[in-house]
Amino acid sequence: MKIELQTQKLKEIIQKIDRVAGKHATLPVLSCILIEFNKNTAVFKATNLDVGIEVSLPVKSEGVGSVAVPAHTLSAFVSQLPDKNSVISIEIDGGNIRVATPQSSGVIKTVPVDDFPTIPKIVNGQETEILADVFVKGLKSVWYSASVSSIKPELSSVYVYRDGEYITFAATDSFRLAEKKVKAPASVKMNDILIPFKNVADIIRFLEGTSGVVGVTVSKNLVSFNNKGAYLVSRVIDGVFPDYHQIIPKSFMTEAVILKQDFINALKISNIFSDRFNQIKLIIDPKKKIFDIQTKNSDVGENKTSVSAALSGEPIEVNFNYKYVADCFQSIEADSLSLQLGGLNKPMVIRPVSGDQTFLYIAMPMNR
Repeated sequence: MKIELQTQKLKEIIQKIDRVAGKHATLPVLSCILIEFNKNTAVFKATNLDVGIEVSLPVKSEGVGSVAVPAHTLSAFVSQLPDKNSVISIEIDGGNIRVATPQSSGVIKTVPVDDFPTIPKIVNGQETEILADVFVKGLKSVWYSASVSSIKPELSSVYVYRDGEYITFAATDSFRLAEKKVKAPASVKMNDILIPFKNVADIIRFLEGTSGVVGVTVSKNLVSFNNKGAYLVSRVIDGVFPDYHQIIPKSFMTEAVILKQDFINALKISNIFSDRFNQIKLIIDPKKKIFDIQTKNSDVGENKTSVSAALSGEPIEVNFNYKYVADCFQSIEADSLSLQLGGLNKPMVIRPVSGDQTFLYIAMPMNR
């Protein structure tokens, strides 16, 4: 049994799927990429039981069969091979596979395929299509705000739902919240879904670089993405996302409009002197035209950095976690930011000042 394909194409496939196959002590086959040899077609599969990926493509083939190859070994070997528009062959040889190009060849030990799980297909799910780059943008804009702990699964997820002319993405760990709205045609129908945080990176990697639309199918327990022979299915969380609209402040007492890069630079300087809680203090006094960031660490020292800003409202001093403020900058394309504060112990709202108004970020203050 043997297949032949372009080396560059094999690299692209492995890059899409190899990270799904991780180390698994009790079930070694989950650390493998399953390769199915069919007539003029090869299918590459990987799963960690939360996410499953399979990529099907036409190849020059001889025979039919399947083999499970340790993903790390195959990926490491193939990634070092020169492209040069060369053809690579994969041939089953007893309990091994032989991977060869005109310049190099290697023999890799395989794992019995019997225990490789079936990658589920969604039957009778809600089907729609959406631009792949739109879905990626939504996920990347918010997923860092999800909780990394699975104690409350609904907080360790990205919430995706239809809201008028937008598909809305939201994530929160209860200390901060990010919301991103992306425009989508009315033809894009999508039930509410909660995508587990730990699966989001795999979905982003799968969809990035995909041109045009991707088919999305949603059921109660699964969501799948399908594009040009590539298929990914992810478990979804059966739960209720918090009604976060209730915590979005309707008014504020102080506002600062500031250049994003100035704020980033000042935060980086201040964070050198922050304590083990990454605490920074914002000192804003519109009447005195003061916008200072203050940090103090008994083991390092202290710092106060002043930043130019357009200020309005009442004076305020409030503490925040540096990371919870800085994380959102990756999602803001505008040059200027609006920081809106409602008072002590109330959240700060960060929005872009111009251009894209579809992003909202909320950071809760620190009490100490």
